[in-house]
Amino acid sequence: MAQSVKFADDALIDEARAVADLQSRSLAGQITHWARIGRAIERSGNFDHLKLSRVLAGQLPTTVLTAEEKAVWSERFLVTMSDPGPGEETFFNELRKSGKAVGLDGSGKIVYADGTPEG
Repeated sequence: MAQSVKFADDALIDEARAVADLQSRSLAGQITHWARIGRAIERSGNFDHLKLSRVLAGQLPTTVLTAEEKAVWSERFLVTMSDPGPGEETFFNELRKSGKAVGLDGSGKIVYADGTPEG
């Protein structure tokens, strides 16, 4: 029985559509194919989701991961690091309002809210 699924990641859908065309699959067929591969990896014994979660939480070092786990960790880490963490936007807004350092220029010097470089 077919069911609808919503994906928050448009890039995933775009990539799946491109690969589906190359592989002569429908979009649903490509996503199903990827889901089966993911399930097989998780069941293979070379992939421990709990261990991966603990590494992502900073409770274990990345050195404990298998190659398959590192590939998933890397992708999730990049996604996580691309979004501001709790309080980061508030912190940087307050920093800008205070006139204190707000970033670095092209040469690595601190730039203040008024645009003047460090010392």
